[in-house]
Amino acid sequence: MLGPVILAASRSDKMRRLISAAPVTKPVVDRFIPGETVDQVVPIIEDLTGKGLEVTMDVVGEDITTPEQSYAARDAYLELIGRLEELGLGTRAEMSIKLSMFGQALEGGHELALANVRPVVEAAAAIGTTVTLDAEDHTTLDSMFAIHEELRKDFPQTGCVIQAYLFRTEADARRLAGSGSRVRLVKGAYKEPAEVAYQQKAETDKAYVRILKILMEGEGYPMIGSHDPRLISIAQELARTAGRKLDEYEFQMLYGIRSDEHLRLAAEGHRMRVYTAYGTDWYGYFMRRLAEKPANLLFFARSILTKG
Repeated sequence: MLGPVILAASRSDKMRRLISAAPVTKPVVDRFIPGETVDQVVPIIEDLTGKGLEVTMDVVGEDITTPEQSYAARDAYLELIGRLEELGLGTRAEMSIKLSMFGQALEGGHELALANVRPVVEAAAAIGTTVTLDAEDHTTLDSMFAIHEELRKDFPQTGCVIQAYLFRTEADARRLAGSGSRVRLVKGAYKEPAEVAYQQKAETDKAYVRILKILMEGEGYPMIGSHDPRLISIAQELARTAGRKLDEYEFQMLYGIRSDEHLRLAAEGHRMRVYTAYGTDWYGYFMRRLAEKPANLLFFARSILTKG
Protein backbone atom coordinates (compact mmCIF):
# COMPACT_ATOMS: atom_id res chain seq x y z
CA MET A 1 0.00 0.00 0.00
CA LEU A 2 1.86 3.07 -1.26
CA GLY A 3 -0.65 5.61 0.04
CA PRO A 4 0.24 5.42 3.75
CA VAL A 5 3.95 5.34 2.91
CA ILE A 6 3.74 8.49 0.77
CA LEU A 7 1.57 10.23 3.36
CA ALA A 8 4.11 9.41 6.08
CA ALA A 9 6.83 10.83 3.85
CA SER A 10 4.85 14.05 3.44
CA ARG A 11 5.10 14.61 7.21
CA SER A 12 8.75 13.68 7.55
CA ASP A 13 11.24 16.55 7.83
CA LYS A 14 14.01 14.15 6.85
CA MET A 15 12.18 13.12 3.67
CA ARG A 16 11.33 16.75 2.93
CA ARG A 17 15.03 17.68 3.06
CA LEU A 18 16.03 14.65 1.01
CA ILE A 19 13.45 15.12 -1.72
CA SER A 20 13.81 18.91 -1.82
CA ALA A 21 17.58 18.58 -2.29
CA ALA A 22 17.36 16.01 -5.09
CA PRO A 23 18.41 17.54 -8.46
CA VAL A 24 15.42 16.00 -10.25
CA THR A 25 12.86 17.49 -7.85
CA LYS A 26 12.67 21.12 -8.94
CA PRO A 27 11.92 20.45 -12.65
CA VAL A 28 9.16 18.04 -11.61
CA VAL A 29 7.63 20.44 -9.11
CA ASP A 30 7.92 23.42 -11.46
CA ARG A 31 5.91 21.56 -14.08
CA PHE A 32 2.87 21.36 -11.80
CA ILE A 33 3.40 24.14 -9.24
CA PRO A 34 4.78 27.12 -11.18
CA GLY A 35 5.78 29.39 -8.31
CA GLU A 36 5.97 30.09 -4.60
CA THR A 37 4.91 33.76 -4.60
CA VAL A 38 2.33 35.96 -6.27
CA ASP A 39 5.10 37.69 -8.23
CA GLN A 40 6.27 34.35 -9.62
CA VAL A 41 2.81 33.17 -10.61
CA VAL A 42 1.50 36.40 -12.18
CA PRO A 43 3.37 35.78 -15.49
CA ILE A 44 1.81 32.30 -15.59
CA ILE A 45 -1.67 33.76 -15.18
CA GLU A 46 -0.97 36.32 -17.89
CA ASP A 47 0.39 33.65 -20.23
CA LEU A 48 -2.58 31.31 -19.76
CA THR A 49 -5.22 34.00 -20.10
CA GLY A 50 -3.37 35.40 -23.10
CA LYS A 51 -3.89 32.03 -24.80
CA GLY A 52 -7.66 32.19 -24.30
CA LEU A 53 -7.71 30.08 -21.15
CA GLU A 54 -9.12 30.90 -17.75
CA VAL A 55 -7.62 29.95 -14.39
CA THR A 56 -8.59 28.99 -10.87
CA MET A 57 -5.87 29.72 -8.33
CA ASP A 58 -5.03 27.58 -5.30
CA VAL A 59 -2.61 28.91 -2.67
CA VAL A 60 -1.16 25.64 -1.39
CA GLY A 61 -0.93 24.87 2.31
CA GLU A 62 -2.41 22.18 4.53
CA ASP A 63 -2.14 20.79 8.06
CA ILE A 64 -3.22 24.07 9.66
CA THR A 65 -2.67 23.77 13.41
CA THR A 66 -3.25 27.32 14.71
CA PRO A 67 -5.75 30.11 14.06
CA GLU A 68 -2.82 32.35 13.11
CA GLN A 69 -2.00 30.05 10.19
CA SER A 70 -5.58 30.26 9.00
CA TYR A 71 -5.42 34.06 9.06
CA ALA A 72 -2.22 33.91 7.00
CA ALA A 73 -4.00 31.72 4.45
CA ARG A 74 -6.85 34.22 4.23
CA ASP A 75 -4.40 37.08 3.76
CA ALA A 76 -2.53 35.19 1.01
CA TYR A 77 -5.73 34.97 -1.01
CA LEU A 78 -6.52 38.62 -0.38
CA GLU A 79 -3.05 39.53 -1.68
CA LEU A 80 -3.70 37.44 -4.80
CA ILE A 81 -7.04 39.12 -5.42
CA GLY A 82 -5.38 42.53 -5.06
CA ARG A 83 -2.86 41.65 -7.76
CA LEU A 84 -5.56 40.30 -10.07
CA GLU A 85 -7.41 43.59 -9.70
CA GLU A 86 -4.27 45.58 -10.56
CA LEU A 87 -3.80 43.47 -13.69
CA GLY A 88 -7.44 43.66 -14.76
CA LEU A 89 -7.74 39.87 -14.71
CA GLY A 90 -10.62 39.54 -12.27
CA THR A 91 -13.02 38.16 -14.86
CA ARG A 92 -10.53 35.51 -16.08
CA ALA A 93 -9.30 34.12 -12.76
CA GLU A 94 -11.21 32.69 -9.83
CA MET A 95 -10.01 31.15 -6.56
CA SER A 96 -10.18 27.58 -5.26
CA ILE A 97 -10.09 27.24 -1.49
CA LYS A 98 -9.69 24.27 0.82
CA LEU A 99 -11.47 25.08 4.07
CA SER A 100 -8.96 22.96 6.02
CA MET A 101 -6.43 25.69 5.20
CA PHE A 102 -8.84 28.24 6.69
CA GLY A 103 -9.03 26.42 10.02
CA GLN A 104 -11.94 24.03 9.50
CA ALA A 105 -10.32 21.21 11.52
CA LEU A 106 -9.46 23.37 14.55
CA GLU A 107 -11.64 23.77 17.63
CA GLY A 108 -14.59 25.89 16.54
CA GLY A 109 -13.30 25.34 13.03
CA HIS A 110 -16.58 25.61 11.16
CA GLU A 111 -17.16 29.15 12.39
CA LEU A 112 -13.48 30.04 11.97
CA ALA A 113 -13.39 28.82 8.37
CA LEU A 114 -16.58 30.71 7.53
CA ALA A 115 -15.22 33.90 9.11
CA ASN A 116 -11.95 33.55 7.17
CA VAL A 117 -13.45 32.72 3.80
CA ARG A 118 -16.14 35.41 3.77
CA PRO A 119 -13.78 38.39 3.23
CA VAL A 120 -12.07 36.46 0.43
CA VAL A 121 -15.41 35.85 -1.28
CA GLU A 122 -16.35 39.50 -0.79
CA ALA A 123 -13.06 40.70 -2.27
CA ALA A 124 -13.39 38.31 -5.21
CA ALA A 125 -16.90 39.54 -5.96
CA ALA A 126 -15.67 43.13 -5.87
CA ILE A 127 -13.30 42.49 -8.82
CA GLY A 128 -15.82 40.47 -10.83
CA THR A 129 -14.83 36.93 -9.93
CA THR A 130 -15.69 34.24 -7.42
CA VAL A 131 -14.51 31.40 -5.19
CA THR A 132 -15.03 27.65 -5.41
CA LEU A 133 -14.86 25.60 -2.22
CA ASP A 134 -12.81 22.45 -2.83
CA ALA A 135 -14.05 19.12 -1.49
CA GLU A 136 -11.78 17.23 0.91
CA ASP A 137 -12.34 13.94 2.70
CA HIS A 138 -15.93 12.87 3.36
CA THR A 139 -15.87 13.82 7.07
CA THR A 140 -15.55 17.53 6.15
CA LEU A 141 -18.29 17.75 3.54
CA ASP A 142 -21.31 18.59 5.69
CA SER A 143 -19.39 21.58 7.05
CA MET A 144 -18.24 22.59 3.56
CA PHE A 145 -21.74 22.40 2.11
CA ALA A 146 -23.16 24.40 5.06
CA ILE A 147 -20.55 27.14 4.53
CA HIS A 148 -21.27 27.08 0.80
CA GLU A 149 -24.99 27.53 1.43
CA GLU A 150 -24.34 30.38 3.85
CA LEU A 151 -22.04 32.21 1.44
CA ARG A 152 -24.48 31.84 -1.45
CA LYS A 153 -27.06 33.90 0.45
CA ASP A 154 -24.99 37.01 -0.31
CA PHE A 155 -22.75 35.68 -3.09
CA PRO A 156 -24.81 33.21 -5.14
CA GLN A 157 -21.96 32.69 -7.61
CA THR A 158 -19.88 30.86 -4.98
CA GLY A 159 -19.06 27.39 -6.28
CA CYS A 160 -18.38 24.03 -4.69
CA VAL A 161 -16.86 20.69 -5.64
CA ILE A 162 -18.46 17.26 -5.54
CA GLN A 163 -16.70 13.89 -5.89
CA ALA A 164 -18.09 11.13 -8.09
CA TYR A 165 -16.70 8.23 -6.07
CA LEU A 166 -18.77 9.03 -2.96
CA PHE A 167 -22.13 7.26 -2.68
CA ARG A 168 -23.78 10.47 -1.42
CA THR A 169 -22.85 12.57 -4.43
CA GLU A 170 -25.80 11.82 -6.72
CA ALA A 171 -28.13 13.18 -4.06
CA ASP A 172 -25.83 16.16 -3.50
CA ALA A 173 -25.82 16.86 -7.24
CA ARG A 174 -29.63 16.92 -7.42
CA ARG A 175 -29.72 19.35 -4.49
CA LEU A 176 -27.02 21.59 -5.97
CA ALA A 177 -28.14 21.68 -9.61
CA GLY A 178 -30.52 24.60 -9.18
CA SER A 179 -30.51 27.95 -10.93
CA GLY A 180 -27.36 30.01 -10.39
CA SER A 181 -25.29 27.21 -8.89
CA ARG A 182 -21.71 26.49 -9.94
CA VAL A 183 -20.59 22.92 -9.33
CA ARG A 184 -17.26 21.30 -10.21
CA LEU A 185 -17.43 17.52 -10.60
CA VAL A 186 -14.25 15.52 -10.03
CA LYS A 187 -13.67 11.80 -9.63
CA GLY A 188 -12.21 12.14 -6.14
CA ALA A 189 -8.67 11.41 -4.96
CA TYR A 190 -8.82 10.91 -1.19
CA LYS A 191 -8.47 7.46 0.34
CA GLU A 192 -12.07 6.77 1.41
CA PRO A 193 -13.49 3.62 3.04
CA ALA A 194 -15.66 1.17 1.14
CA GLU A 195 -18.61 2.17 3.35
CA VAL A 196 -18.81 5.60 1.71
CA ALA A 197 -17.09 5.37 -1.69
CA TYR A 198 -16.63 3.24 -4.77
CA GLN A 199 -13.28 1.48 -4.73
CA GLN A 200 -13.03 0.54 -8.42
CA LYS A 201 -12.28 3.00 -11.22
CA ALA A 202 -14.99 1.57 -13.46
CA GLU A 203 -17.65 2.19 -10.83
CA THR A 204 -16.40 5.72 -10.23
CA ASP A 205 -16.46 6.45 -13.97
CA LYS A 206 -20.05 5.23 -14.25
CA ALA A 207 -21.03 7.39 -11.29
CA TYR A 208 -19.27 10.36 -12.86
CA VAL A 209 -21.40 10.08 -15.99
CA ARG A 210 -24.64 9.68 -13.99
CA ILE A 211 -23.84 12.73 -11.88
CA LEU A 212 -22.72 14.83 -14.83
CA LYS A 213 -26.02 14.05 -16.56
CA ILE A 214 -27.85 15.40 -13.48
CA LEU A 215 -25.80 18.61 -13.59
CA MET A 216 -26.19 19.08 -17.34
CA GLU A 217 -29.94 18.62 -17.12
CA GLY A 218 -30.17 20.99 -14.16
CA GLU A 219 -30.32 24.77 -14.13
CA GLY A 220 -26.84 25.46 -12.77
CA TYR A 221 -23.39 25.80 -14.30
CA PRO A 222 -21.44 22.50 -14.46
CA MET A 223 -17.65 22.49 -14.30
CA ILE A 224 -16.13 19.26 -15.63
CA GLY A 225 -12.96 18.48 -13.68
CA SER A 226 -11.31 15.65 -15.60
CA HIS A 227 -8.36 14.84 -17.85
CA ASP A 228 -10.02 11.64 -19.10
CA PRO A 229 -10.56 11.88 -22.90
CA ARG A 230 -13.55 9.54 -22.76
CA LEU A 231 -15.30 11.57 -20.05
CA ILE A 232 -14.57 14.81 -21.89
CA SER A 233 -16.26 13.40 -25.01
CA ILE A 234 -19.22 12.19 -22.95
CA ALA A 235 -19.51 15.62 -21.32
CA GLN A 236 -19.68 17.28 -24.75
CA GLU A 237 -22.43 14.89 -25.84
CA LEU A 238 -24.40 15.38 -22.62
CA ALA A 239 -24.14 19.14 -23.07
CA ARG A 240 -25.46 18.92 -26.65
CA THR A 241 -28.30 16.64 -25.55
CA ALA A 242 -29.24 19.06 -22.77
CA GLY A 243 -29.23 21.94 -25.25
CA ARG A 244 -26.43 23.81 -23.53
CA LYS A 245 -24.44 26.51 -25.30
CA LEU A 246 -20.65 26.49 -25.06
CA ASP A 247 -20.65 29.23 -22.41
CA GLU A 248 -23.09 27.33 -20.17
CA TYR A 249 -20.49 24.90 -18.80
CA GLU A 250 -16.72 24.62 -18.66
CA PHE A 251 -13.84 22.16 -18.51
CA GLN A 252 -11.19 22.28 -15.82
CA MET A 253 -7.78 20.58 -15.79
CA LEU A 254 -4.62 20.83 -13.70
CA TYR A 255 -1.75 23.07 -14.69
CA GLY A 256 0.97 21.06 -16.40
CA ILE A 257 -1.19 18.13 -17.43
CA ARG A 258 -2.47 17.72 -21.00
CA SER A 259 -1.65 21.32 -21.86
CA ASP A 260 -2.29 20.70 -25.57
CA GLU A 261 -5.81 19.57 -24.70
CA HIS A 262 -6.37 22.84 -22.80
CA LEU A 263 -5.63 24.76 -25.99
CA ARG A 264 -7.62 22.41 -28.22
CA LEU A 265 -10.79 22.78 -26.15
CA ALA A 266 -10.37 26.57 -25.97
CA ALA A 267 -9.85 26.73 -29.75
CA GLU A 268 -13.13 24.87 -30.23
CA GLY A 269 -14.90 27.60 -28.27
CA HIS A 270 -15.18 25.81 -24.94
CA ARG A 271 -14.49 27.57 -21.69
CA MET A 272 -11.33 25.90 -20.39
CA ARG A 273 -10.08 26.71 -16.88
CA VAL A 274 -6.64 25.67 -15.64
CA TYR A 275 -6.35 24.74 -11.94
CA THR A 276 -3.09 26.40 -10.92
CA ALA A 277 -1.52 25.89 -7.49
CA TYR A 278 1.32 27.94 -6.04
CA GLY A 279 2.93 28.66 -2.68
CA THR A 280 5.80 27.72 -0.41
CA ASP A 281 4.28 24.49 0.86
CA TRP A 282 4.71 22.74 -2.48
CA TYR A 283 6.23 19.66 -0.83
CA GLY A 284 3.21 18.91 1.32
CA TYR A 285 0.80 19.66 -1.53
CA PHE A 286 2.66 17.48 -4.02
CA MET A 287 3.16 14.51 -1.70
CA ARG A 288 -0.44 14.59 -0.51
CA ARG A 289 -1.68 14.43 -4.07
CA LEU A 290 0.36 11.27 -4.51
CA ALA A 291 -0.83 9.87 -1.20
CA GLU A 292 -4.48 10.45 -2.09
CA LYS A 293 -4.07 8.37 -5.22
CA PRO A 294 -0.65 6.73 -5.72
CA ALA A 295 -1.49 6.03 -9.38
CA ASN A 296 -0.92 9.76 -9.85
CA LEU A 297 2.80 9.02 -9.53
CA LEU A 298 2.75 7.16 -12.85
CA PHE A 299 0.40 9.74 -14.36
CA PHE A 300 2.71 12.63 -13.46
CA ALA A 301 5.75 10.72 -14.70
CA ARG A 302 4.03 10.02 -18.03
CA SER A 303 3.08 13.69 -18.34
CA ILE A 304 6.68 14.74 -17.84
CA LEU A 305 7.93 12.30 -20.45
CA THR A 306 5.34 13.33 -23.04
CA LYS A 307 5.62 17.07 -22.26
CA GLY A 308 1.85 17.22 -22.77
